[in-house]
Amino acid sequence: MSAIGARNWAWIAGGLGLLLAVLGWIVDPTRFAFAWVAALATWIGWPLGCLALLCVHALTGGRWGDAIRPALHAGLGTIPLLLPALVPVLLLAPRLYPWMRPEAAAHLPNTFYLNPSFAAVRVGIDVVVWFALATLMLGSRNRGGPSRGIAAMTLIVLGFTVTFAAIDLVMSLEPHFNSSVFGMIVGAQDVLLATAITLWLAIRLAPPPAPALPDLARILLGLLILWGYLDFMQLLIVWQSDLPHEASWYLHRIDGPWGTLTAVLAILHFLLPFFALLSPRLRRSPHGIAAIALLLIVMQVLRGWWLVLPANDRGPGWIDLAAMLTFGGLSLALALPRPPLLRVVRRHA
Repeated sequence: MSAIGARNWAWIAGGLGLLLAVLGWIVDPTRFAFAWVAALATWIGWPLGCLALLCVHALTGGRWGDAIRPALHAGLGTIPLLLPALVPVLLLAPRLYPWMRPEAAAHLPNTFYLNPSFAAVRVGIDVVVWFALATLMLGSRNRGGPSRGIAAMTLIVLGFTVTFAAIDLVMSLEPHFNSSVFGMIVGAQDVLLATAITLWLAIRLAPPPAPALPDLARILLGLLILWGYLDFMQLLIVWQSDLPHEASWYLHRIDGPWGTLTAVLAILHFLLPFFALLSPRLRRSPHGIAAIALLLIVMQVLRGWWLVLPANDRGPGWIDLAAMLTFGGLSLALALPRPPLLRVVRRHA
């Protein structure tokens, strides 16, 4: 299928998902709210991860970044979806966050941070900063990318804002849970997701030069190890501390069907890709890298549900699928190249 044809199908899939998601909002607003947050938390990682990768390449250089730069710019171009996507979250916030409800907030110890006014300020700052950084990065692509100073500043600001956004959007769904590494885990998985999507798109449209493939595969492996290490360290610290308000967060995610999904994520989101990417033969294979990248994308969708839906004590359903389809389809439609961009991709390949 051509890129233009795939783009049209992506618009159709995203539009269909949006219609079903709106129906879900009408039928069950609370279920829709959690489904929407899970999808938003998953797919916003694509443009933010692309932004981080562009900055890292500006600081380090290397053929890996030159090979995928057009695809990274295309992924960063999906960030405008954030504005309309925040509207349902803001409208349905009292259904999502206990600290938004006065009767529940009265029993929470951290309302100095988790309160509607301060949360609105943080969300506004995050959105303004991300759009400003994305505009700055996209504006510098015709000049060979940003300077090292701007790239370093961007990474620092991005690290802070992603950390606060992860706490506000996801972790505060269960306000008794505390983790100082949660923001770093989300940041690592965002960059991992962005790398996987970028590699899959680049290989599908125009495979990167053969010498760059092993480098890209090693970067994917390194990010996988970083995310796996941070995620395991959080689990280990919670297990050693054995505090009820922290342990309950994991108990919700290993009980019943969620326990099965936890095992699936451990095997297919880390172990299988890890051992596969150790193979020099696979690291030289465009199809092998694309297969691993696609697996990581699917697993990240499942992890998005694993992070969010247990806070509502339920498993995924058709509303959750509709929300994921909305974000995935519309993001892909915005990222897939139009004919002029397609020629740029092929020229850089």
